[in-house]
Amino acid sequence: MASYTRAISAEWLKLSKSKLWPQILLNGVLVLMLGILGGNPIQGAPWEYLLSMMCFLHAMLLLPIMTGIFSAMVCRYEHTGGGWKQLLVLPVSRGVVYSAKFTVVAILLAAVQVLFLVAVMGAGWFHRIEAPIPWEMLLRSLVGGWVACLPLAALQLGVSTAWSSFAAPLALNVVFTIPNILVANSQTYAPYYPWTQPFLAMMPAGQADFGAFNIPFESLMIVIVGGFLLFFLGGFIYFQRKEV
Repeated sequence: MASYTRAISAEWLKLSKSKLWPQILLNGVLVLMLGILGGNPIQGAPWEYLLSMMCFLHAMLLLPIMTGIFSAMVCRYEHTGGGWKQLLVLPVSRGVVYSAKFTVVAILLAAVQVLFLVAVMGAGWFHRIEAPIPWEMLLRSLVGGWVACLPLAALQLGVSTAWSSFAAPLALNVVFTIPNILVANSQTYAPYYPWTQPFLAMMPAGQADFGAFNIPFESLMIVIVGGFLLFFLGGFIYFQRKEV
């Protein structure tokens, strides 16, 4: 446990020297601007309308891309100057290193979700929404979106540890993120597409009535958890056997 904690601290120290934090803040600002400029929320369900509108940018595009950026950033320093060899000769197991990197990615994603909640509250304040805040719906959307990012984070971390290029995993992530709006229309394929899962998990019930949005939230979570176990264990086993 002590080595795991030290590994997480080391990852935080490396990220503190990066330009990652302005990107996280920019993500929140963009979503907030969409909430402000996207028109007045409808009277019947203003918070649901506001959340669904902001999710189109946040969960469909920005969140999957940020997941890829985080996964690539935690491996960036090891890919330069023989960093993997220097890291793996230390008295810490490969499993601890891999788990620490994934934990840092998960924490960063949680921070992005908290910032999204702040943006939703800010947009609601700007529009002077007087309806009670549906905390259960908001928390379900935020936590569901965070959980739905974990399979994608595990997949991207596995790719980032396998490829020595920093840009290649990011380019691959963007390429698979762009078709999200098309994939979401498919009830057959969308629940199994890691880049679309955050969008499906974050959208409020009843705000969309096409494609995979008719799938129950609980069924979607089962698929997401199964995908996470598959991608995480696959990347974990590969990293254990990786030659450096």
